Amino acid sequence: MILSELKTYLVERRRADLLDMSNRFDADADALRGMLDHWIRKGRVRRLPQPESCGGGCSCSRRKPEVYEWVG
Repeated sequence: MILSELKTYLVERRRADLLDMSNRFDADADALRGMLDHWIRKGRVRRLPQPESCGGGCSCSRRKPEVYEWVG
């Protein structure tokens, strides 16, 4: 996968969860973070704040999603 593929994916969806991108591109999350950091430095992507809870009204320990958004 290259940066332009990641860009296209985010432009088309506007927002994407790191896990979704990892599954889509069959790539390690840390590798994707490095690519996303490239776009963040250029001001084209931002990482959205994580929610306080999973949204289900429970006290579970579900993984909070890491969501990125294309800016522009």
